[in-house]
Amino acid sequence: MRRPLVAGNWKMNGSREITKTLVTGIGSDLPGDCGIDVVVCPPYVYLDLCSDLLGLQPVSLGAQDLDIHGPGAFTGAIAADMLLDVGCRYVIVGHSERRSLYGESDESVAEKAAVATARGLTPIICVGETQEEREDGITAEVIRRQLGVVIENAGGKIFPQALVAYEPVWAIGTGLTATDHQAQEVHALIREQLSDASEEAAMGTRILYGGSVKPDNAAGLFAQPDIDGGLIGGASLKAADFLGIIKAANS
Repeated sequence: MRRPLVAGNWKMNGSREITKTLVTGIGSDLPGDCGIDVVVCPPYVYLDLCSDLLGLQPVSLGAQDLDIHGPGAFTGAIAADMLLDVGCRYVIVGHSERRSLYGESDESVAEKAAVATARGLTPIICVGETQEEREDGITAEVIRRQLGVVIENAGGKIFPQALVAYEPVWAIGTGLTATDHQAQEVHALIREQLSDASEEAAMGTRILYGGSVKPDNAAGLFAQPDIDGGLIGGASLKAADFLGIIKAANS
């Protein structure tokens, strides 16, 4: 049985005050064992503060990206060991914004996933198609290519420790959401492809959905057999909304 997971990706949002308000708001209404794994991924500069605030709360800390290199002369980069040092357990790799705005390739995403896993972090590996690619009918081709490079280059043994997040690019920050059927269809495709790595990878890997998830649509998405939780963007910046999504994942 795969344990559901809900991760909040704060992106480039927040302040010290917002961090305190969000973490306090989430923790105050979260039971000691809520039945799912909960992760928050603030910007780098608030990781340490967030770690202190989380304390003994049943919430794990994650980062939004990492560099493939160890500590050294890499100005502006953050190494896996640094993330571990401030208490991170998870790290997002290959988010569509990293791919489109910063030119990350399938190969670099695979390398980051491999480095994260080797250092003891759990990567949340993002895959997804653009609106144009969906309209052209090549969604499956895009997903297979993105995930295939990870399986081939990072090694199938990173699963089921690693997670996969399906985030249709056309549904990120647009208010649009894949229907329950559309999301399940791609999640099933991902699970089938993971069998290329191993049957254990196919059955044990948690696959998240990301793309304008809100409390009012989360239950339908999370009820699908191959959807194991969510990678939440905007709604993770409001404690009440994030808690509503957590509740839906645990229902």
